[in-house]
Amino acid sequence: MYANHGGWSPGGAEGVVAGRRRPQQSTMLQVEFSQLSDCGLRREHNEDYIGYVVPETPELARSRGWLFALADGVGGQDRGELASRTAIESLLEGFRQSTPGELHTAVLPRLVQTANAHVHEAGMASGGASITIATTLVACGLRFDRATVAHVGDSRCYLVRRGVAKPLTRDHTVASEQVALGLLSAREAAEVSTRHVLSRSLGNDLFVNVETSEHQIFAGDVLLLCSDGLHGALTPSEIAHIIGHSDSVNTAAQKLVEVANHQDGSDNISVQLIRVRSVERIGMYRGRPYKLR
Repeated sequence: MYANHGGWSPGGAEGVVAGRRRPQQSTMLQVEFSQLSDCGLRREHNEDYIGYVVPETPELARSRGWLFALADGVGGQDRGELASRTAIESLLEGFRQSTPGELHTAVLPRLVQTANAHVHEAGMASGGASITIATTLVACGLRFDRATVAHVGDSRCYLVRRGVAKPLTRDHTVASEQVALGLLSAREAAEVSTRHVLSRSLGNDLFVNVETSEHQIFAGDVLLLCSDGLHGALTPSEIAHIIGHSDSVNTAAQKLVEVANHQDGSDNISVQLIRVRSVERIGMYRGRPYKLR
């Protein structure tokens, strides 16, 4: 098991001088986060990989923002580990080098495509054309009062708001595609053998269809990125209950993994929890943000 947690307030939190509050010049997006990955009870290897980029200055918080990402490797032995690590490292490095001010809705799909190419190349280098390594990937970029989610595969992003966990992603599995086509009901899809068979993933081909969405966020919201080892073991209501009844994101992450192992534990379990402490409200005009008073 490995874990990281932290919080960062660009420009600092409100201070106290001579018994009086010193107001901030402006409200900025502030978050606290925790991440945890566990091998589970039946796997010998952890093929999940997680990572993040935190802006180092208030200027980068506004121009580039935060990035959180999680990947679940496919293939067994060390192939899944290579795929997930390659995807996350490519994505994080690309985000650090991205042009400040570029919209996340443009940045993330491009970086996921690049990560896909790197995973494909890593597979070719490790075993030639006969070897394919693959991974899921879900990434969440945060800036101002927006969360941009890009994903491929069945790793998910949930928005937990007012005690309700809502998925912001759609599983790219054979069963999920059959539901979209009206061939299966949601209940049937939850039980069929193809519910874990991916319809798309990183690394299989040189190009992958990346699904991207943008969402407004508010203070108090919690975003959860997770592998199927978690969402396959816990219902959305169980996820929301654990997060809502935990005194910190660290405690919530640990409890989520603990309960997932107790109720299933057949797969690797990885979570990233991001609690939004405050946001900077903005509007968009011709693709450029402007501050709302």
